[in-house]
Amino acid sequence: MNFAWNRWINYLKSFDSLKAAVWKAVIAFGRVTRNNRDLPSFIIIGAQKAGTTSLFSYLSQHPELMPSIKKEIHFFDGGRYPWVDGNPRAEAWYRAQFPYQSSKTRRKKTFEASPFYLFNPETPRRIHAWMPEVKLIALLRNPSERAISHYFHGVRKDREPLAMQAAFEAEEARLEESLAKKDYESFAFRKYSYKLRGRYKEQLERYFEVFDRKQILVLCSESFFADPRHNLNKVCKFLGIAEEFALDNLAPANVGGNRSDVAPATYQYLNDYFKPYNEQLFEFLGERYNWP
Repeated sequence: MNFAWNRWINYLKSFDSLKAAVWKAVIAFGRVTRNNRDLPSFIIIGAQKAGTTSLFSYLSQHPELMPSIKKEIHFFDGGRYPWVDGNPRAEAWYRAQFPYQSSKTRRKKTFEASPFYLFNPETPRRIHAWMPEVKLIALLRNPSERAISHYFHGVRKDREPLAMQAAFEAEEARLEESLAKKDYESFAFRKYSYKLRGRYKEQLERYFEVFDRKQILVLCSESFFADPRHNLNKVCKFLGIAEEFALDNLAPANVGGNRSDVAPATYQYLNDYFKPYNEQLFEFLGERYNWP
């Protein structure tokens, strides 16, 4: 029985090895052809669990746009790849993530979406150093709902051993060391930041400090999904592209399948925690969202 199981595991791993080899070949070709690959015209910077996958999918269908080869590149947050600081191959690697453009497609705009960009404090200055004129789009979800969705995502990925309320209450202790050391690539900072990620004003301020406010479009996720067509028109106008384009469907993407009932006391705990931060955000943006 164990022998058969091991053979099955090895068989599955062979596909992972093949995928890794193909990906390395794609990136190698991308580096060689980097002069025919543009840096992005705009970036979807987050927030996590706020609809970035859906927005990326919708915009990928626009005839004037060309998405990155995969959605989340994580180049400017330093969380996945060692190409950010002082590596001479960095630009070639980053350009390799975007489609090859022929003379027929050269005028199309390219883009990527990495939700950790909004949260990592180092990311705004890194993006600005490379692309000071790039446009940025942020989707902000009711932070209580975002935290709950984040928690279920962690459970689904076997990253969260604690019960929901316990996980939320343990966050400060879990993040203390990472915040003290400014270790924004630590597992705890990336995976257990349920509440901190919902303090949106602090994150947007870091972008407004280095980018002109006209370069940043902020959308409310609830409004976006309530009327996606209207909000997509707003995005297209912001990007300077045609507002009307065909879409296969407008169903939300990347919806978790393991969500269960949440205790009213947990909702109250989160709503009480986020209320002052939400008020600060509304004053900062000059716009009020329908959040508790």
